[in-house]
Amino acid sequence: MRTTRVLLADDHKMMRDGLSMLIAREEDMTVVGQADNGRVAIDKAAELNPDVIIMDIGMPGLNGIDATRQIAQQFPAIKVIALSMHSDRRFVAGMLSAGAAGYMLKDSAFEELAYAVRTVTAGRTYLSPGISHVVAEDYISRLQTTDASVFSVLSPREREVLQLLAEGKTTKQAAMDLGLSAKTVETHRQNIMKKLGIFTVPQLTKYAIREGLTTLEIEHVQGA
Repeated sequence: MRTTRVLLADDHKMMRDGLSMLIAREEDMTVVGQADNGRVAIDKAAELNPDVIIMDIGMPGLNGIDATRQIAQQFPAIKVIALSMHSDRRFVAGMLSAGAAGYMLKDSAFEELAYAVRTVTAGRTYLSPGISHVVAEDYISRLQTTDASVFSVLSPREREVLQLLAEGKTTKQAAMDLGLSAKTVETHRQNIMKKLGIFTVPQLTKYAIREGLTTLEIEHVQGA
């Protein structure tokens, strides 16, 4: 029996540890690693080459949608399953358009998650029963043609800069995280503001939260 190698990406350690213990009981699955943010998930994907990544959306540093997009581009054989508290179609569309093979809600039973892992490993898409596949596909189509979102307006690098600034990082801190110069980050910040027509950091933060780049929870923890 082939064992499916699973990587867990979630910023809550209790969530990761709980899933790890449950997956350990499955004869055909094993957890090969954990990541507490999107950037670490990309690094772990390169290092560990898992078959499946169970990916949260709202994580610090780099959100699950952009992390999934990069993983899908760099490691197309790896299947990503979103595991999120969000059932809003914007988040579902964002993950599916980024390349996720599945979308699960966190209030689902573990048995359903195990089934989802087996489903995507077999090359099929899995969505929680409460999320309509047809509606999601229709929404993605309309999103790409008529609805401007952060994922269509800003470049991937601009989204990374926006997320870090919205999470309270200074220009210098964001530059260090991204391996860029402070001047380059400042140029990105100015371009973001021009594109969005938003010219204050608090308003940029509200926009980033609304678009799913970061969460109120992350903002609260960092501001505590």
